[in-house]
Amino acid sequence: METHFKSWAEVAPRLVAVAAGREKADLVIRGGKLVNVQTREILEWQVAVAEGRFAYVGPDAAHCIGDNTRVIEAEGSYLIPGLCDGHMHIESGMLTPAEFAAAVIPHGTTTMFTDPHEIANVLGLRGVRMMHDEALMQPVNIYTQMPSCAPSAPGLETTGFEISADDVAEAMAWPGIIGLGEMMNFPGVINGDSQMLAEMAATMNAGKTVGGHYASPDKGIAFSAYVAGGAADDHEGTAEADAIARVRNGMRSMMRLGSAWYDVESQITAVTEKGLDPRNFILCTDDCMAGTLVNDGHMNRVVRHAITCGCDPLVALQMATINTATHFGLEREIGSIAPGRRADVILTSDLTELPIEEVIARGQTVAKDGKITVDCPHFDWPDDARKTVHMGKMLETSDFVIHAPEGKNKVKAKVIGVVENQAPTEALTAELPVVDGLVEGEGDTYQIALVERHQGTGTVVNGFVSGFGYTGKMAMASTVAHDSHHMIVVGTDRAMMAAAANRLGEVGGGVTVWKDGKELALVELPIAGLMSDSPAAEVAAKADQMVAAMADCGCTLNNAYMQHSLLALVVIPSLRISDLGLVDVDKFEITDIFEENA
Repeated sequence: METHFKSWAEVAPRLVAVAAGREKADLVIRGGKLVNVQTREILEWQVAVAEGRFAYVGPDAAHCIGDNTRVIEAEGSYLIPGLCDGHMHIESGMLTPAEFAAAVIPHGTTTMFTDPHEIANVLGLRGVRMMHDEALMQPVNIYTQMPSCAPSAPGLETTGFEISADDVAEAMAWPGIIGLGEMMNFPGVINGDSQMLAEMAATMNAGKTVGGHYASPDKGIAFSAYVAGGAADDHEGTAEADAIARVRNGMRSMMRLGSAWYDVESQITAVTEKGLDPRNFILCTDDCMAGTLVNDGHMNRVVRHAITCGCDPLVALQMATINTATHFGLEREIGSIAPGRRADVILTSDLTELPIEEVIARGQTVAKDGKITVDCPHFDWPDDARKTVHMGKMLETSDFVIHAPEGKNKVKAKVIGVVENQAPTEALTAELPVVDGLVEGEGDTYQIALVERHQGTGTVVNGFVSGFGYTGKMAMASTVAHDSHHMIVVGTDRAMMAAAANRLGEVGGGVTVWKDGKELALVELPIAGLMSDSPAAEVAAKADQMVAAMADCGCTLNNAYMQHSLLALVVIPSLRISDLGLVDVDKFEITDIFEENA
């Protein structure tokens, strides 16, 4: 376990003895080319490892080799530090920490900075602790950021549990907590909300890092006020100007490439064209689904993408190793191949394509040729963490009707507009017909509903959404509904919407797609309605069926499931839905579904 991994101070006598040649190393890697991310050099150096840490890093490690030393002959390979993901949510992969680790280790990820705010919304501080505890059981480094915002926007949504400033202060003493998760309530910070400032103060007083999330295009006084609160990084930028604003204000700009977020290409020009100092830029994924992990990769995918976007390979590697480590105060622990650091190293034959041929974590080979070679232990999740979908009743078609104002035969309705590959939505309007007093969707505008699933209130909030391309009689439901994680149902047919919602109540959470009265796909997510403890390949196969089913219903968007799951995210503009109603995020207020005087 992580908590039993010895510190540099504890093993320094052995490291000194090995580096001096008085004792022999556990492992020596020789014959390769070492990528030094401290200096952006490629050196024909060798490394010696003892106690899971680098002891000697230099031209010749022969003096460190003894009869029991394992020697890796690395001719034709580059040695690069294990890759670090600076901001991510394990739950987005629909996997537990153990299965997420098993999925990404073969891709060279040896360190993750995770914010489990998804489970915090469902199970509160206890859920965070369970994620934290399973994270510490893994053979790689999983640091946990204590979630800051549950609910993400008080007054605009209701969560299963709420996180308090006292919870944050308590968690700061846990062994695997590295800082505060993304501070999404940026209006609260800007307006001096006492709880938000208390959470940030508790983090800073503990000497830890405050994660940022500023999803407004306003880079004026409001942005300055937010940065003054203590947020140290931000991953919500989508344009070069966003990245520049962050780093000019002393923040780290985290540029993400997830399953649905493609924000590296538009921001990395701040380095590749504007020539800004790259040490303040970090690569991350934010949200990666199991299918992406199994088929495309993890941080290796992000680094390759950054290189494709014109970034120097060594600079891209810095953005996924030493820059991240430095940001979290771990530069002397991870992120580089240097004495005393954890012996996390990747062997690759190409710095541009980045094939991951062998992965070593804490001095042990954990993956080779794309296959994991170690166990990733599971936490024993209790029954109440597996039974979290409480709808209060069986839903019927009538729960999904939208009544028109008296005497209207058509209405002008506010519509959530999905934007492909981006987190923000558009606030659209559509003129919709009224049939027998009920408003009907038309064309590419259909219904969305949020079903309360934490307290069993039976509440269903209805609205309209467009952009998925759905046709025919269909519905899709998911208990993954960032960030409050109620249930989102989108459909063209009310009977299908009721059937899909009831199905998730029956199986305890997940994602289901229905068409013409039949279920086309089901991804069971029994833990908190968010995660499966099955292997990533199994979850990915079911997710692939889900994507195919969405396409069968007419959807053509890239990674539309991620867009679906974010439709209740009331901290990212412009229009969302919550258990309290339709939310105008630009104004941070509940709004009516119909345009006034229309």
